[in-house]
Amino acid sequence: MSANGGGRRRPRVSPARVVAYDVLRDVADRDAYANLALPARIREAGLDGRDAALATELVSGSLRGRGRYDRIIALAAKRPASAIDARTLNVLRLGAHQLLAMRTASHAAVNESVELQRLVANPAGAGFVNGVLRTVGRTTDEQWDERIDAAAPTADASLAERTSHPTWVLRALRDALRAEGRADELERLLAADNEPPRVSLALLPGSGIDLDTAEALGGEAGLVATGPSPIGLELDGGDPARAVRSLDVPDGYARVQDQGSQLAALALARLRPVRAGERWLDLCAGPGGKTAVLGAEARLGGASVRANEVSEHRAELVRRSTAAVADAVEVVSHDGRDPEAYGDGRGPELFDRILVDAPCSGLGALRRRPEARWRKAPADLPGLTALQGQLLDAAMDHLAPGGVLAYVTCSPHLAETRVVLEGALRRHPHLRELDARAVVGGIARGVAGGLDLAGDAPSAQLWPHRHGTDAMFIALVERPA
Repeated sequence: MSANGGGRRRPRVSPARVVAYDVLRDVADRDAYANLALPARIREAGLDGRDAALATELVSGSLRGRGRYDRIIALAAKRPASAIDARTLNVLRLGAHQLLAMRTASHAAVNESVELQRLVANPAGAGFVNGVLRTVGRTTDEQWDERIDAAAPTADASLAERTSHPTWVLRALRDALRAEGRADELERLLAADNEPPRVSLALLPGSGIDLDTAEALGGEAGLVATGPSPIGLELDGGDPARAVRSLDVPDGYARVQDQGSQLAALALARLRPVRAGERWLDLCAGPGGKTAVLGAEARLGGASVRANEVSEHRAELVRRSTAAVADAVEVVSHDGRDPEAYGDGRGPELFDRILVDAPCSGLGALRRRPEARWRKAPADLPGLTALQGQLLDAAMDHLAPGGVLAYVTCSPHLAETRVVLEGALRRHPHLRELDARAVVGGIARGVAGGLDLAGDAPSAQLWPHRHGTDAMFIALVERPA
């Protein structure tokens, strides 16, 4: 007798599909991040390389395509996706991704999904899963897009569903592109959000090797010295841990990091030569990637970094991330709006360079964290922008004469970028904005025609479709001496 009792056989499902389902459930029920939950589930299940790759594609593809797949499932089932049991809906999303975006044979995708339904959800729903997925599989990808177009009430709704973005996110991205005079790039951006990004690595200054040497050492592991960051490499497939080991540099000097994040930290560190004795502050440091870049740059120039993170758990991540440059970095845990974040609270602590990498909606990292697009709503923005403004106000009050502050968000949403920055500058009229576009363009690795930073504002906005990075916003503000 099987574990199901009654003499019924236990459903047979590939371990990779079970792991993928468990991660989707973790994301939905526990607000887990897929990029953290997936490796843990893979280790727990003991998947080999092939099954781990399958589970990764199932999870990332289902999350990126969730909006489109939900619409297709609703059309096939003739009922709203919200009316379908959450467990069954996750099974259907995995099945739809296999049918529409992978080379999985139709019978295998349907049969495995039916068995998965029997294992993880209501077995009585197996027939429903079978019927919906057979309907999905009988229609081509292009035909589904035509049906989505026909059923959508507006052009924006159709584009949002076809590209799997909430409509409010689509409009925010269009507004940001329009501010640069590039609204015609919207569909390219939406498509880039749905493409799995190549893994980027940072080679910290002071590692002992240059990028050409790193490319030679890591060539067999798939490393290529390309991208806009002057300390950046990209991994053309393969295992990031193996690629890091291939460089044979001290522990912590090579790490996975998006090149947009690298440029954001370098813009503050390299906009002018470092003077020995400078004091730097990373106000919202967790999990510590940018802090490590700042620490390496400060260490070489004789400066020091105070890294503050409001969460003690994330402060510990900062300590681990900066272990290689720990002699140049002090990690503390305070609310960035409180005096203690800047010192002992007994006097006006001033800093020569301050990074405010503010908490934000994360709309610039949808390639890497596809679930973020489904977690945020327009109602979240007022709280985020208020916090961003308060952090900027506190940091600006602690900027030394002649000092420079970098305001950074991993979001291109204008409410979180230009609007917040301009409000802070109105409240601090003694500060002036610098030309971040010139700084970032001057730092970036040479590309034909220069780094394409569009628009009239002095701030720099990076884009996945244009620069191959997360959509990082970088502004620089100086307190005149």
